[in-house]
Amino acid sequence: MTTGTATDVFEEHRPVLMGVAYRMLGRVADAEDVVQDAWLRWSGADHGQVREPRGYLVRVTTRLAIDRLRQIRTRGEAYVGPWLPEPYVTDFGDTVPDAAERAVLADSVSLAVLVVMESLSPLERAVFVLREAFGYPYADIAAVLDRGEAAVRQLAGRARRHVEERRPRYEVDPAERRDLTERFLAAAAEGDLDGLMSLLAPDVRLVGDSGGKAKAPVRILETADKVGRFVIGAARKDAPGLSFRFVEVNGGFAVLALAADKPDSVLQLDVADGVVRAVYIMRNPDRLGSLAAL
Repeated sequence: MTTGTATDVFEEHRPVLMGVAYRMLGRVADAEDVVQDAWLRWSGADHGQVREPRGYLVRVTTRLAIDRLRQIRTRGEAYVGPWLPEPYVTDFGDTVPDAAERAVLADSVSLAVLVVMESLSPLERAVFVLREAFGYPYADIAAVLDRGEAAVRQLAGRARRHVEERRPRYEVDPAERRDLTERFLAAAAEGDLDGLMSLLAPDVRLVGDSGGKAKAPVRILETADKVGRFVIGAARKDAPGLSFRFVEVNGGFAVLALAADKPDSVLQLDVADGVVRAVYIMRNPDRLGSLAAL
């Protein structure tokens, strides 16, 4: 295999490798580093001995992501306030024409699911990603992780139960999410507390991730009254100079706020039954860099 061909093969599989690494880590920069390390391994490999490039690359990427995740957790770095996955631009376009497959991929990268996955062990997370997001057979996952198939099945069962017990019990309809997001923004901009409250579920939660580097709640807010009053107050303070752009991140409709053409924050809502169930606000400037090119 020539250098040019090897590069073409890697680039063909890069979206899948990035998808695996991001779901494993919840951090775009770390995922990109892992994929780059996978490229270095691939460029130095004896390609004549690789029968299935995709399988080889997924195996290398998964193992590198497990190592990176263990390093992150070993460092035990303190994080100020609630943590959310780094916003990840998702636009499957024509690459995933099947609606059911698109739904699975979108769900597996959603903020709600990734937050739950953060509490899984690195091996559980790897098994869950490969099985639930990419549909890998247990035998193939066992080969990737160098584990027995029975052990992989146990890891998969444990991870699935953990996620199902803690993930939201509602489905997010894309059209409903967009409509409620637009009405949510309009009510906030107009300072219409009653109008905003009418859009919120009584037990709505607001999760703000700033890492202590921007203004955001240091704790998760709960109840419509607390969330509504916070949003109205924040809109009054932050509205001047901000512009907004609709984007798709983490498999769903979201709003990117820009200050002087630089990413300031990302807002995404989880909705069901005509009301907002959760509000996610990402404001840590260190983790919005991947959105600068939008």
